Amino acid sequence: QVQLVESGGGLVQAGGSLTLSCAASGFTFRNYATGWFRLSPGKERELVAGITGSSSYTYYTDSVKGRFTITRDNAKNTVWLQMNSLKPEDTAVYYCAKGRTRLVVIRDYDYWGQGTQVTVSS
Repeated sequence: QVQLVESGGGLVQAGGSLTLSCAASGFTFRNYATGWFRLSPGKERELVAGITGSSSYTYYTDSVKGRFTITRDNAKNTVWLQMNSLKPEDTAVYYCAKGRTRLVVIRDYDYWGQGTQVTVSS
């Protein structure tokens, strides 16, 4: 079955960096887009970044452009989210997600991991 296991969350001061990892299994990883979502209290779940199966295209929500980078290694079935210059408003539970297709990254995700907490202190 599809499994997505996130790691790398934690507590960091504003301006710091974290790298989240997501290990995928149970499907042909290279054939599907992958994304990172986040959810914080009082807010809707937000797509933070997405990447196509071949890494040909990446998407970032405006609030993280220039600070976050999504990458993947299809040989390792792993996707990462490098987060720099973190702000308190980045505090959330971050979820890795599998897309329904190889190319579409802004919508149509069908599986999510259990999430990893990121807390940014001011």
